[in-house]
Amino acid sequence: MNSTTRIERTVATRPRAARGRVLGERAEGVISTAIAVLIIAFLGIALWTGFDAMMNSATERTRTQVEQIGG
Repeated sequence: MNSTTRIERTVATRPRAARGRVLGERAEGVISTAIAVLIIAFLGIALWTGFDAMMNSATERTRTQVEQIGG
């Protein structure tokens, strides 16, 4: 008996309410993963925006200092 047959027998022998819960929870992992991916993507965008602003500011200050020195 392979695992698919065991799962099918388990689902078939459970009461209707429990069977619906098992079948209804099937997509929960996919949805949770999608939410986690979206959160990480938004964090990445926020971090990149902050990093880009910081580097542009540092570049401008460095350029200003070099021009004052006479470069």
